Amino acid sequence: MASLLEQTLPQNSGQFTGLVNALIVLLMVATTVALITRWLRIPYVVGLVLAGLAIPKGALPSEIGLNPDVILNLFLPILIFEAAINTDISRLRSTLKPILLLAGPGVILAAAITASLLQFGLGLAWITACAVGVILTITDTVSVIVAFRTVSVPKRLATIVEGESLFNDGIALVLLSVITGIHTRGSFTIGEGIEQILIAFVGGTVLGLGLGYLCVGLFRQLDDALSNILLTVAVSLGTFQVGQMLGVSSAIAVVIAGLVMGNLGFRQTSATTKVSLLNFWEYAGFGANTFIFLLVGIEINPTTIYTTIPGAVFAIIAYQIGRIFSIYPLLSFLRLFDRPLPLRWQHVLILGNVKGSLSMALALSLPLTLPGRIEVITLVFSTVLLSLVGQGLSLSWLVKKLHLSQESPQQKQIEELQLNLIASKAAQQELSSLLQSGSLPKSLHEELFASYQARIARSEEALRHWYNQRINQPSNGVQEQGYLDGLRRRLYLAEKVAIQDAMRKGLLSDEVGAVYLREINEKLLSLNED
Repeated sequence: MASLLEQTLPQNSGQFTGLVNALIVLLMVATTVALITRWLRIPYVVGLVLAGLAIPKGALPSEIGLNPDVILNLFLPILIFEAAINTDISRLRSTLKPILLLAGPGVILAAAITASLLQFGLGLAWITACAVGVILTITDTVSVIVAFRTVSVPKRLATIVEGESLFNDGIALVLLSVITGIHTRGSFTIGEGIEQILIAFVGGTVLGLGLGYLCVGLFRQLDDALSNILLTVAVSLGTFQVGQMLGVSSAIAVVIAGLVMGNLGFRQTSATTKVSLLNFWEYAGFGANTFIFLLVGIEINPTTIYTTIPGAVFAIIAYQIGRIFSIYPLLSFLRLFDRPLPLRWQHVLILGNVKGSLSMALALSLPLTLPGRIEVITLVFSTVLLSLVGQGLSLSWLVKKLHLSQESPQQKQIEELQLNLIASKAAQQELSSLLQSGSLPKSLHEELFASYQARIARSEEALRHWYNQRINQPSNGVQEQGYLDGLRRRLYLAEKVAIQDAMRKGLLSDEVGAVYLREINEKLLSLNED
């Protein structure tokens, strides 16, 4: 027994050492890719995929690969939760109608059109075509957001894209679960499908609200950064697992829990703790995306790409047609009950229809008995690669050509004045710190402080003059109006936080505070976010 243990331990130790060494190499590759992509000004995720293509899969331990269980149970909850906690509910509520329209009927319509085209063009079995149609309706938001960071886009459009992605994944997962259930049982009724979808969504929402509000109460007891980080990690991963055990939509549950904790729970903590939480989750999301896209490139066999290019190109055309015939018609009805979206914004929603790692993970998780499963996996992998590289590289250029945001001379002047204010006040704070520490004579402090104060006074006077002009006459430009609305939004949010803190401390009654908060919420929703 002892000799067997002695033989097993060195073997396991060697496997673990090899795994750690492989992960270190991948981290070094990712760091190199980050430097190169910044120099070449191309999307980081595209660089990761291309770098992964150059790494032979056989050179890495067998444990390293695009495991669908790891993607769905570890990386997906992290990415969804990180996006949810950074989403402002007040901004989300003002765009909720187009988001639900795109993530609900939009996903179903696009998947149906894509499936029909794939069945007709590639001769797939209907059940397989439906599964692939759903898989190819999922948009990789990371690639779109990367493009948005290089090109200025309206905040409302960015909120719609991010909000749609929050619910898009959950709806696609539920639809794929229904399709695989039909394949497994061999029978289907419309009533059963509707019942399964309602249970998934309603149950996921209730679960997310319950666990989210439970953790908000714990946030009030804890104000320690490390403890709160552990709590949020447990909630994000635990909510997903509980949702799977209960048979409800795990993705929707994580979305709702993240929205509750990000908008209510984080307010129960100090500023230092909140910054630590946001920094941790930003790093977690970045790390998850780094490994996912690197593994996407490693998983794809370059030799098979050439043989599947025609089918992949047809698949891209198919899902883009599905997107076109879901975006334009549905958003044309939006004007009946909400502000319409400009046509150029709708173009961006179609151009940004990039596929990513989740599509590959779902393809790997398809039932073994599904007709043409191996061919479908190869097709999805090639489609994702062409989409990431082709659409990912061209997206920033295409968005820039649409001229979504044109900076006016007035807006540039405003930003220069704001720059002077920020820089001067930061310098004054540093001067005060140097004076208090005894590192600066008082006479020199007063001279330097006065020079910065003069810059501040000039900038404040210019901003006050501009603001008074905008108040007395209607704004002639979208950018100027957007600046005012952004300023009002920050002021309203500051009032809202102050009132909520006063209510929590017992300085204001809930009855009086609730009335004022409702008025603030109405003002926030009325602001123009274009």
